[in-house]
Amino acid sequence: MSKIVVDLVEVTKTFGPTKALDRVSLSAFEGEVHAIIGGNGSGKSTLAKVISGVLLPDSGQVSIFGKSANSPAEAKDLGIANVYQEVLVADECTIAENLFMGADGLFEASENAEDRNARARKIISELIGLELDPNIIVGDLPLSFKQWITIARSMLTEPKLLILDESSAALDFESTERLFSKMRLMKSKGCTIFIVTHRIAELTRIADRATVLRDGKSVGKLEKYQINEDQILELIAGPQRKHTVSTFKTVKKVNDQPILRANDIRVWPGTQAFDFNLCPGEIVGVTGLDGQGQAEFVRAISGVSQLLSGKINVIYNGQANSIFNLQTARENGVSYISGDRKKEGLFPNLSIFENMCLSIYQQFTWGGFLKFINKYKLSSIFVHETNKLATKMGDQGDLITSLSGGNQQKILIGRSFAERPSILVLNDPARGIDVGAKLDLYRNLREFSEKGNGVVFLSSEIEEFLDLCNRVIVFRAGVIKAQFEPPLDSNEILNSTFGKWLNAPSAEGIKGKAFRVFPTWPRQDNGQPVARDVRLGPNISRKLKMNQSGFLLLAPDIAQGGVIPTDYAENKGISPMLEWERVPKNTKSFALSITDPDVPAEFNFPRNFAHWLVYNIPADTRQLPRGASGSSAMPPGSKELNSDFVTLNLPGFFEGYAGPWPPDCAHRYIFTLYALKVRSLDLTRDAKLEDFAASVLPVTIEQASFTAFYGPSEIELPAA
Repeated sequence: MSKIVVDLVEVTKTFGPTKALDRVSLSAFEGEVHAIIGGNGSGKSTLAKVISGVLLPDSGQVSIFGKSANSPAEAKDLGIANVYQEVLVADECTIAENLFMGADGLFEASENAEDRNARARKIISELIGLELDPNIIVGDLPLSFKQWITIARSMLTEPKLLILDESSAALDFESTERLFSKMRLMKSKGCTIFIVTHRIAELTRIADRATVLRDGKSVGKLEKYQINEDQILELIAGPQRKHTVSTFKTVKKVNDQPILRANDIRVWPGTQAFDFNLCPGEIVGVTGLDGQGQAEFVRAISGVSQLLSGKINVIYNGQANSIFNLQTARENGVSYISGDRKKEGLFPNLSIFENMCLSIYQQFTWGGFLKFINKYKLSSIFVHETNKLATKMGDQGDLITSLSGGNQQKILIGRSFAERPSILVLNDPARGIDVGAKLDLYRNLREFSEKGNGVVFLSSEIEEFLDLCNRVIVFRAGVIKAQFEPPLDSNEILNSTFGKWLNAPSAEGIKGKAFRVFPTWPRQDNGQPVARDVRLGPNISRKLKMNQSGFLLLAPDIAQGGVIPTDYAENKGISPMLEWERVPKNTKSFALSITDPDVPAEFNFPRNFAHWLVYNIPADTRQLPRGASGSSAMPPGSKELNSDFVTLNLPGFFEGYAGPWPPDCAHRYIFTLYALKVRSLDLTRDAKLEDFAASVLPVTIEQASFTAFYGPSEIELPAA
């Protein structure tokens, strides 16, 4: 890393009264991955845009390959490519058209269609691991595939400098790992890569160096050995706030007399009714896999949406007042904060002040029936609430859209506090905001509950509940399935979201050794095993954030991230039992794939290895029994394709399921179920994985997947 590619010296950029960058200096070398880290409003995206020529600095020096880009066109000529968080594709155009958008001159194409299609197939195969027809319409593809197209578009230019600004936000764990693999290849060829992300755990695996921003200033430069979560969090949040969170104690409830009571309620049809009480001083965490009823629950108790049945009452001075809608909820001191600020919170054409105070205008008026707004009193409330949350902004009269996303969310939270409620209901309010903003929110929630108020806090990040909540409830299939009290363990809570209570085999520590892992069973005093539910649901590391929709695929005998039992391995041909639930609306059929992305080098295989491909599974099917492959237990009308063992002409393997083979090291096995909007697919019996993907992906409504591991094995590899 001797050659400096990017050199920024004392760069400053302002937007009106807001100083987005304040004398930031940074250097990046040839062939390195350089992370730009910081909280919301810290200047990360502004810095990325200055480097790529989208924005010009007010002062300071910017040198890219010894030159300066004053526009995106000049940046492109210098070999700079930028990929933004927004998925910027033309839905009505093909994959190829999207990939080469902007590459042609005014009157002629830069290359012929055949060459373009070949390049498109190659880059998509490298990034996605599947062969896709370049003529597929992009609008028919899932979101993660669209994000891949925006990334591939930049990589096709073979840039010398690539900037990825939150580009992995729409990608799941497996997809992010493929991106990192491609980044390492580009890095080995001398490409310099900037990565901007909130997902701190990613940086420890990919970044060589990092620059940390806070409030527009560079507050730290980290070498690879220094890049860890504790170091990054302390620099982002600041040492004072970092220390504060470590000394917090859980707030204790004032008494057992509820201030909110929900009786015999249902949020889903056909489910059992349940009760819920919220006591003064409580902060109750609510979680579950996406789409399991928890969102409907918090919206119902805050009056935003209606219950299917049951009653919700707020108890005040011994009197029960019913909640029917948003108005009656507000009248009884219930305030709702949505995590979807763009759809349910912000008024983009109004100022910061108006967005904060709009809901309390009627409480502060003068002039009798004329009802003039008392801006003097409102201003003091505005200043108090914005200071409490450490909101970074310019003039209060600026449009709300002038703020960063995290600071916009703080305004919505401040709006609810300004209403002086007795109950706060938060629907994933910290989604997309940085750690500093989260710490400010947690501090205010504690202060709020200490006054005898109540909080219901839905979150998609279980770690947010630790040292904050008095109680955590877990939703599954539309009802409360589990409840936890301090000390809280994120692994236990996460396991319960899948209906899993035993410790499943873990993939941690799988490195180059033959192994067999079994769960540890609790025993009674007499040594007899305790009878417990043996169903193993998915299990993942507490550090891995869930990105799972309500559509869920399970293998009762195989844990998520766990080890595949030898019963389903090699040439035994016994397919595992699979179950799925929460099927997307309008699903007409299903398709299933089990693939291995870690093919041994001896096989020189160009793509993922296919172990089981099934299609035309009827829409009313919810289960494939154990050993179904190749038998009458397969659903009527479903069809199985050859595994790649048959493709390679290996003896002992036939059409249908071919379980994990003897690999040279620990391999991932990816189980994916596709919900399709067509009743049947037309594939030939000798169709391969690329043919399967080309038919399935354009008609996919949604997909569910999980990953498990197998190997290494002491058995010799099959001859390639």
